[in-house]
Amino acid sequence: MHILIVDDEESQRNLLAGFLGKEGHNVRTASSGKEAIDIISESGFDLAIMDLKMPELDGIETMRRMKEIDPETYYVILTGYGTVESAVQAMKQGAYDYLNKPVNLDELELIIERIHGELNIHQELEILRAEIDGKFQSDAFIAESPKMREVLSVISRVARSDSNVLLLGESGTGKDMVARMIHNASLRSNGRFIAISCAALPETLLESELFGYERGAFSGAEKRRIGKFELAHRGTIFLDEIGEIPVSTQVKLLRVLQEFSFERLGGNTSIKVDVRLVTATNQDLKKKITDGSFREDLFYRLNVITITLPPLRERKEDIKLLAEHFVEKFSKKCASDIKGVSKNALDKMMRYEWPGNVRELENVMERAVVLCRGSYIGSGDIPLESSMTQKDTGRASLSDVEQEHIVATLTQTGWNLSAAAARLGIHRNTLRSKMNQYGIRRNAG
Repeated sequence: MHILIVDDEESQRNLLAGFLGKEGHNVRTASSGKEAIDIISESGFDLAIMDLKMPELDGIETMRRMKEIDPETYYVILTGYGTVESAVQAMKQGAYDYLNKPVNLDELELIIERIHGELNIHQELEILRAEIDGKFQSDAFIAESPKMREVLSVISRVARSDSNVLLLGESGTGKDMVARMIHNASLRSNGRFIAISCAALPETLLESELFGYERGAFSGAEKRRIGKFELAHRGTIFLDEIGEIPVSTQVKLLRVLQEFSFERLGGNTSIKVDVRLVTATNQDLKKKITDGSFREDLFYRLNVITITLPPLRERKEDIKLLAEHFVEKFSKKCASDIKGVSKNALDKMMRYEWPGNVRELENVMERAVVLCRGSYIGSGDIPLESSMTQKDTGRASLSDVEQEHIVATLTQTGWNLSAAAARLGIHRNTLRSKMNQYGIRRNAG
């Protein structure tokens, strides 16, 4: 790290400079606030460690002026006896932390390690943004919340490896977009990215879709068909809703992961493939292992690296940014002149629990843009169920919330299953399965 030490006491400067230099840091020193300002005007620093009490310019004023020149620098304030209150004031104005004199070098080292960790995360995010910006735009990439920033930091590291990745999270949290981000930021980005929903196809079709078949393999197989794994050679294949894959197909998938080869249905020739596998589910796979519907050995092959995407209700810092993004997106699409979202509408969205997550928010904002008659989207333009906006929604089970959301969506779409499935972000067959599970009929709405 590049560190600037600012202190009018020469012994203090020499002590810290000697210690930090031995730790491998690039260190410069300044004997006054004015000298520090002159130095930072010429060179950038990751961290400035400065005394609070200095003649002419004190530490707080020096920090304020330095932040105007380079707002990215971290600041640690050194305080003497009786100046802790001033140090707290410095932190309110942007200092990262403070230390009492005489400086405990172990404490300083811990603070520097934390700062170094944060710098690494910021750098990884910038690298990931640069990699992604030239390849595709992603709504899911709008992330200011700590949880999503951590997810993006993990993605930037995972993308460079070739390890299999398991994405966990509720429906609508952006697992498909994360899978594409991993592929596009990887060394396989020039290869194909092929996505398939394991829940969207019947068991009889899923295996042939994944592995292909030879002519005459079954009734209706009039010519050879290349499967998804073969098409994704030297690329990435994304299997969504992996928990729905039949046990019989799991066996063949396990062989691909172990031996990197398979045979087409009806064929005897072993086909070698080089494929990275990214899978996703909103189910508890360990529970499915217990009840015998998911193979434990396959689970550990898939679960090399796990990334859990937080639901929108746990990253509410992102709601305003996402809402504004969707307003801009759909305003352009609809050629409307909507300027933004009103405070009342935003407050309503912040109280809502968003069972459909980002996908639901996108659908709500599209409807609001289409129906809004003013310049700003108001509370009345946001059609959220009142029972869902209460903070005590924990009284209802997750299945109750899901059932209510499905019924509400079906009602809004006039019970058009294709339209409702598209709005919910699931396949029509999955919607039918959910309706059967909950006993949902037309008179339920």
